Amino acid sequence: MTEASQTLPPAPEPVAIGIVSVSDRASSGVYEDKGLPALKDWLARALLNPIAFEARLIPDEQERIGATLVELAAAGCSLILTTGGTGPAPRDVTPEATLAVADKVMPGFGEQMRRIGQHFVPTAILSRQVAVVRGRSLIINLPGQPKAIAETLEGLKDASGAPLVPGIFAAVPYCIDLIGGPYLETVDSVCKAFRPKSAIRHQR
Repeated sequence: MTEASQTLPPAPEPVAIGIVSVSDRASSGVYEDKGLPALKDWLARALLNPIAFEARLIPDEQERIGATLVELAAAGCSLILTTGGTGPAPRDVTPEATLAVADKVMPGFGEQMRRIGQHFVPTAILSRQVAVVRGRSLIINLPGQPKAIAETLEGLKDASGAPLVPGIFAAVPYCIDLIGGPYLETVDSVCKAFRPKSAIRHQR
Protein backbone atom coordinates (compact mmCIF):
# COMPACT_ATOMS: atom_id res chain seq x y z
CA MET A 1 0.00 0.00 0.00
CA THR A 2 1.42 3.37 -0.98
CA GLU A 3 1.56 6.38 1.32
CA ALA A 4 -0.97 8.17 -0.91
CA SER A 5 -3.49 5.34 -0.67
CA GLN A 6 -3.15 5.33 3.10
CA THR A 7 -4.14 9.00 3.31
CA LEU A 8 -7.02 8.98 0.82
CA PRO A 9 -10.48 8.86 2.41
CA PRO A 10 -12.56 5.77 1.66
CA ALA A 11 -14.95 5.91 -1.27
CA PRO A 12 -18.46 7.12 -0.41
CA GLU A 13 -20.67 4.24 0.61
CA PRO A 14 -23.68 3.23 -1.49
CA VAL A 15 -27.14 4.42 -0.47
CA ALA A 16 -30.64 3.25 -1.38
CA ILE A 17 -33.09 6.12 -1.84
CA GLY A 18 -36.82 5.77 -2.37
CA ILE A 19 -38.51 8.37 -4.57
CA VAL A 20 -42.29 8.48 -4.76
CA SER A 21 -44.40 10.66 -7.05
CA VAL A 22 -48.01 10.90 -5.89
CA SER A 23 -50.44 11.91 -8.64
CA ASP A 24 -53.76 10.54 -9.86
CA ARG A 25 -53.32 11.88 -13.38
CA ALA A 26 -49.65 11.08 -13.88
CA SER A 27 -50.05 7.54 -12.50
CA SER A 28 -52.96 6.94 -14.90
CA GLY A 29 -51.03 8.26 -17.91
CA VAL A 30 -53.00 11.50 -18.41
CA TYR A 31 -49.74 13.43 -18.42
CA GLU A 32 -46.04 12.72 -18.00
CA ASP A 33 -44.71 12.59 -14.48
CA LYS A 34 -42.01 15.18 -13.84
CA GLY A 35 -41.47 14.57 -10.14
CA LEU A 36 -39.37 11.39 -10.34
CA PRO A 37 -36.96 12.76 -12.99
CA ALA A 38 -36.54 15.97 -10.97
CA LEU A 39 -35.69 14.03 -7.81
CA LYS A 40 -33.23 11.75 -9.61
CA ASP A 41 -31.52 14.68 -11.30
CA TRP A 42 -31.07 16.72 -8.12
CA LEU A 43 -29.90 13.82 -5.96
CA ALA A 44 -27.41 12.66 -8.61
CA ARG A 45 -25.94 16.18 -8.67
CA ALA A 46 -25.95 16.66 -4.90
CA LEU A 47 -24.52 13.36 -3.62
CA LEU A 48 -21.12 11.76 -4.04
CA ASN A 49 -22.51 8.42 -2.88
CA PRO A 50 -23.47 5.78 -5.45
CA ILE A 51 -27.29 5.78 -5.43
CA ALA A 52 -29.67 2.88 -5.99
CA PHE A 53 -33.05 4.48 -6.70
CA GLU A 54 -36.33 2.78 -5.83
CA ALA A 55 -38.88 4.78 -7.83
CA ARG A 56 -42.68 4.59 -7.49
CA LEU A 57 -45.45 6.48 -9.33
CA ILE A 58 -48.73 6.05 -7.49
CA PRO A 59 -52.20 7.67 -7.20
CA ASP A 60 -53.43 9.95 -4.41
CA GLU A 61 -54.71 7.13 -2.21
CA GLN A 62 -53.75 7.21 1.46
CA GLU A 63 -53.59 3.44 1.93
CA ARG A 64 -51.47 3.01 -1.20
CA ILE A 65 -49.10 5.81 -0.21
CA GLY A 66 -48.64 4.41 3.29
CA ALA A 67 -48.04 0.88 2.02
CA THR A 68 -45.43 2.21 -0.44
CA LEU A 69 -43.56 4.06 2.31
CA VAL A 70 -43.59 0.97 4.52
CA GLU A 71 -42.33 -1.15 1.61
CA LEU A 72 -39.46 1.21 0.80
CA ALA A 73 -38.39 1.52 4.44
CA ALA A 74 -38.41 -2.27 4.81
CA ALA A 75 -36.35 -2.56 1.62
CA GLY A 76 -33.54 -0.54 3.25
CA CYS A 77 -34.07 2.92 1.77
CA SER A 78 -32.32 5.27 4.19
CA LEU A 79 -34.00 8.27 2.59
CA ILE A 80 -37.48 8.35 1.05
CA LEU A 81 -38.65 11.49 -0.75
CA THR A 82 -42.22 12.00 -1.91
CA THR A 83 -43.50 14.67 -4.26
CA GLY A 84 -47.10 15.77 -4.65
CA GLY A 85 -50.31 15.51 -2.68
CA THR A 86 -49.49 17.95 0.13
CA GLY A 87 -52.04 20.75 -0.41
CA PRO A 88 -55.51 21.27 1.09
CA ALA A 89 -57.51 19.64 -1.72
CA PRO A 90 -59.64 16.59 -0.81
CA ARG A 91 -57.33 14.18 -2.70
CA ASP A 92 -54.15 15.59 -1.09
CA VAL A 93 -53.42 12.92 1.53
CA THR A 94 -49.65 12.40 1.38
CA PRO A 95 -49.02 14.01 4.81
CA GLU A 96 -51.72 11.88 6.45
CA ALA A 97 -50.24 8.72 4.93
CA THR A 98 -46.74 9.73 6.02
CA LEU A 99 -47.71 10.52 9.60
CA ALA A 100 -49.60 7.21 9.85
CA VAL A 101 -46.39 5.20 9.33
CA ALA A 102 -44.12 7.39 11.48
CA ASP A 103 -42.12 6.41 14.52
CA LYS A 104 -41.05 10.03 15.06
CA VAL A 105 -42.16 13.33 13.54
CA MET A 106 -39.47 15.86 12.48
CA PRO A 107 -41.41 19.16 12.35
CA GLY A 108 -38.40 21.35 11.55
CA PHE A 109 -38.29 20.10 7.97
CA GLY A 110 -41.87 21.19 7.24
CA GLU A 111 -41.29 24.56 8.89
CA GLN A 112 -38.24 25.23 6.74
CA MET A 113 -39.93 24.06 3.53
CA ARG A 114 -42.74 26.56 4.04
CA ARG A 115 -40.21 29.28 4.91
CA ILE A 116 -38.42 28.70 1.60
CA GLY A 117 -41.67 28.59 -0.36
CA GLN A 118 -42.85 31.92 1.03
CA HIS A 119 -39.94 33.64 -0.69
CA PHE A 120 -41.73 32.87 -3.95
CA VAL A 121 -45.49 32.64 -3.35
CA PRO A 122 -47.76 33.57 -0.44
CA THR A 123 -49.70 30.33 -0.98
CA ALA A 124 -46.71 28.39 0.42
CA ILE A 125 -48.53 28.54 3.75
CA LEU A 126 -51.09 26.14 2.27
CA SER A 127 -48.45 23.43 1.95
CA ARG A 128 -48.70 20.66 4.54
CA GLN A 129 -45.39 18.84 3.93
CA VAL A 130 -44.12 16.77 6.82
CA ALA A 131 -41.02 14.70 7.57
CA VAL A 132 -40.84 11.61 9.76
CA VAL A 133 -38.53 8.82 10.81
CA ARG A 134 -39.60 5.22 10.38
CA GLY A 135 -37.01 2.78 11.70
CA ARG A 136 -33.77 3.75 9.95
CA SER A 137 -35.50 5.67 7.18
CA LEU A 138 -36.03 9.42 6.91
CA ILE A 139 -39.20 10.21 4.94
CA ILE A 140 -39.75 13.74 3.61
CA ASN A 141 -42.71 15.16 1.67
CA LEU A 142 -41.62 17.62 -1.04
CA PRO A 143 -43.57 20.00 -3.32
CA GLY A 144 -44.88 18.77 -6.65
CA GLN A 145 -43.15 21.12 -9.10
CA PRO A 146 -39.56 20.35 -10.24
CA LYS A 147 -38.40 23.95 -9.67
CA ALA A 148 -39.87 23.96 -6.15
CA ILE A 149 -38.28 20.57 -5.42
CA ALA A 150 -34.80 21.93 -6.20
CA GLU A 151 -35.40 25.18 -4.29
CA THR A 152 -36.63 23.29 -1.24
CA LEU A 153 -33.72 20.85 -1.17
CA GLU A 154 -31.00 23.31 -2.15
CA GLY A 155 -32.16 26.53 -0.52
CA LEU A 156 -31.83 30.09 -1.80
CA LYS A 157 -28.57 31.71 -2.86
CA ASP A 158 -27.56 35.23 -3.86
CA ALA A 159 -25.97 36.18 -7.18
CA SER A 160 -22.54 35.14 -5.91
CA GLY A 161 -23.79 31.71 -4.80
CA ALA A 162 -23.72 32.50 -1.07
CA PRO A 163 -26.60 30.91 0.89
CA LEU A 164 -29.51 33.18 1.77
CA VAL A 165 -31.93 30.58 3.15
CA PRO A 166 -30.64 27.07 3.93
CA GLY A 167 -32.23 24.22 2.02
CA ILE A 168 -33.53 21.27 3.98
CA PHE A 169 -31.03 18.82 2.49
CA ALA A 170 -28.18 20.41 4.45
CA ALA A 171 -29.62 18.69 7.55
CA VAL A 172 -30.46 15.36 5.91
CA PRO A 173 -27.05 13.59 6.08
CA TYR A 174 -26.60 14.20 9.80
CA CYS A 175 -30.18 13.13 10.51
CA ILE A 176 -29.48 9.87 8.68
CA ASP A 177 -26.27 9.47 10.71
CA LEU A 178 -28.30 9.75 13.90
CA ILE A 179 -30.83 7.08 12.89
CA GLY A 180 -28.14 4.61 11.89
CA GLY A 181 -28.01 5.06 8.12
CA PRO A 182 -25.09 5.39 5.69
CA TYR A 183 -22.75 8.37 5.70
CA LEU A 184 -24.02 10.70 2.97
CA GLU A 185 -21.48 13.00 1.32
CA THR A 186 -22.64 16.03 -0.62
CA VAL A 187 -21.28 18.12 -3.47
CA ASP A 188 -20.69 21.41 -1.65
CA SER A 189 -21.41 23.59 -4.68
CA VAL A 190 -24.94 22.13 -4.82
CA CYS A 191 -25.78 21.75 -1.14
CA LYS A 192 -23.20 21.52 1.63
CA ALA A 193 -24.15 19.12 4.40
CA PHE A 194 -23.83 20.40 7.95
CA ARG A 195 -22.49 18.17 10.69
CA PRO A 196 -20.98 18.96 14.08
CA LYS A 197 -17.19 18.70 13.90
CA SER A 198 -17.29 15.54 16.01
CA ALA A 199 -19.51 13.84 13.42
CA ILE A 200 -17.35 14.57 10.35
CA ARG A 201 -15.52 11.39 9.35
CA HIS A 202 -13.26 12.73 6.64
CA GLN A 203 -12.71 15.64 4.31
CA ARG A 204 -12.42 15.30 0.54
